[in-house]
Amino acid sequence: MSDDTPGQDLPAGFGFRPCRDDEDHSAMAAVRLGCAERDRVDAHSVVEGLPTAAEIAAASDKLEEPSRNQILVVRDGSVVGYSTIRWWQERDDTWLYLHRGYLLPEYRDQGIGSAMLSWAEERIRRLAVQHGTARTAVIGANAMTSEQDATALLFATGYRRVFSLVELELDDLQQLPEPGSELPAGIWTGPIGSSHYRAAWSTVVDSYADTGFTQKWPFQDFVDTADPACWRAAWNGQDMVGVALCSIRRHDHTVGEVEELSVRTGRRRLGIGRALLLDGLRSLREQGATTARLFTGTANPHRSYDLYESVGFRRQNEYVRYRKPLA
Repeated sequence: MSDDTPGQDLPAGFGFRPCRDDEDHSAMAAVRLGCAERDRVDAHSVVEGLPTAAEIAAASDKLEEPSRNQILVVRDGSVVGYSTIRWWQERDDTWLYLHRGYLLPEYRDQGIGSAMLSWAEERIRRLAVQHGTARTAVIGANAMTSEQDATALLFATGYRRVFSLVELELDDLQQLPEPGSELPAGIWTGPIGSSHYRAAWSTVVDSYADTGFTQKWPFQDFVDTADPACWRAAWNGQDMVGVALCSIRRHDHTVGEVEELSVRTGRRRLGIGRALLLDGLRSLREQGATTARLFTGTANPHRSYDLYESVGFRRQNEYVRYRKPLA
């Protein structure tokens, strides 16, 4: 057993081990399914739903050293829980090390969740030293408001709530409202081609300039994940002033997602955001989606929540982001 897989804090009969292969991914998906009823998980969530084994495998492949930054809890050879660690740098240069754990309900309240959290924090502290980021690093954790067990554990171990996301759903794309008033003179909307990628990326990034807790988004990452079939932009002449980046969910083509809706400062409150949103939703409908999802910060200063509700979106879930000092 390596330093990354401590076992002394677990109750007798339980052990830690690294994630090894596709069979483990199936067991991890079973854990998520086993947690769904207790934690009131929304299977269709675009923030955090019920992933398949293939989706868990794809996410694991994106981890750095997955065998060391993802750990399983086993009992009699069966996987009953797991934790994952990932990290990134935010716009203000904070390094966020995020851990997320899942444990079958029948094994809760036995100290196992606390042991999983301790493993994650110990591993994160070692990573921050290894990366040379300790001076600007914080520990992060996520939990839905419906995950009462996880929420209680985080509060009991010194985490504080820093912000939350709310997820909304438009349950029938056939019932979209009419666009409404005309756009301001000189403003027009249309699709986004590859020649517009940098302008679209800049429009989104600039819209987060004064927003805390946001991840840095390099242009190349934007290009690598570009899926422009349902993307729409607004222009003032040749200058892009807003974007709606919508996409069809890869594993469920009936669900569309509004990934980004951004309008540049000075062009807000003119109806541009609403026009872009409706254009994007119509594009999702044309691509076969029957419903749409999106998420936004509950403290969004631009009151985008009001806009989304005005076209038919309704609140589904709230996802809370917690943080704790590294020391």
